[in-house]
Amino acid sequence: MTVSRYLRNPEQVSLALREKIAVALDELGYIPNRAPDMLSNATSRAIGVLLPSLTNQVFADVLRGIEAVTDEAGYQTLVAHFGYNPQKEELQLRSLLGWNIDGVILTERSHTPGTLRMLEVAGIPVIEVMDCVTPCLDMAVGFDNVEAARQMTQAILKKGHRHTVYLGARLDERTLQKQRGYEKAMREAGLTPRSVMMEDASSFSAGGELLREAQRLYPETDSLFCTNDDLAVGAMFECQRQGLQVPAQMAIAGFHGHDIAQVVTPRLATVLTPRDRMGREAAALLLARIAGDHSVTEPLDVGFEIAEGGSI
Repeated sequence: MTVSRYLRNPEQVSLALREKIAVALDELGYIPNRAPDMLSNATSRAIGVLLPSLTNQVFADVLRGIEAVTDEAGYQTLVAHFGYNPQKEELQLRSLLGWNIDGVILTERSHTPGTLRMLEVAGIPVIEVMDCVTPCLDMAVGFDNVEAARQMTQAILKKGHRHTVYLGARLDERTLQKQRGYEKAMREAGLTPRSVMMEDASSFSAGGELLREAQRLYPETDSLFCTNDDLAVGAMFECQRQGLQVPAQMAIAGFHGHDIAQVVTPRLATVLTPRDRMGREAAALLLARIAGDHSVTEPLDVGFEIAEGGSI
C-alpha cells in the first residue's frame, strides 16, 4: 500500500521511505503501468498530438514547443503520425482516444466524417495548429499561409524578376494555400502564375527535380518560390550543378526558415514562422481549456516574417 501511495503521489510518503522505495524500483527496473489509472479516472493528464510527418523539421519544432508546456504542467504527450492521410488520421485518433486523453492537438483542417464524429462524441478540447484563417473545430493557433506566400512572392517581384514559378510537393492543404497566395501576388502584378507540383514528399532532391521540370516547361523562368526550404535548397544545389548564379540568373525563395536556410550561400530568402511558439501557445490554450477556461474564442495569429536573405 505504501509503494502504491508513493507511485501515485510521492509527497504522501515520508522522505526516508521515498528514498528506499526509489532505490528498490531502480534495482527492479520497475515500469509503472498507467493504462488502468488513465482509463478509470475522469482525467488522464495526457493529451494527444497528431502529426502528418515525423521527418519534417516544422513539426519537430512544433512538438518541442508543445512538450515544453506539457512537461512543465505534468502532462503526458501521446504522439501519433498519420503521413498526411486523413483515413490514417482517423485510425490514429481512435487509438489516442482509447487512452482517455484529456485533449488533442491536430495539424490539419480537413478530417474524415469518422474523425469528426469521434471528436464530437469524445467531447474533449481540440486545438488545430499551422493555420489561423481556415474555419476550425474549436480553437486554433497559426498564421495566414496565403498572405505569407503573397508577401514572399511580392518580395521576389520587387527585385525585378518577372517569370516566377511556384514549386510544391505533397499537395497538402498548406501547399495549396501558399499556391493561392503566390497566384494572388502574380495576378496583382499583371503576371501569369505558373506552378510545378508533385505528389511525392518534399526533399532536397525533389527541389532539383522540380527546378529542371520548371526549366523544361517554362524556359524563361528566372525565379522560384518554393513551398518549403527543402525544395528551395535543393533547387539552389541544382543551380550550382548547372553553373547558374543565384540570384543573378535564378532567384530562389523558400518557406519556414529552417536552420539550413541560414548557412547556405547566398543565404536563402524565406518566410520565418514561429513553430516553437505555435506549439507552446497551442499547448497552453489546450491545458487552460481542460482546466475549464473558455475565454478564448478566436484563433490566435502568431504571425510570420519575410527574410529576404541574399537569394532573390
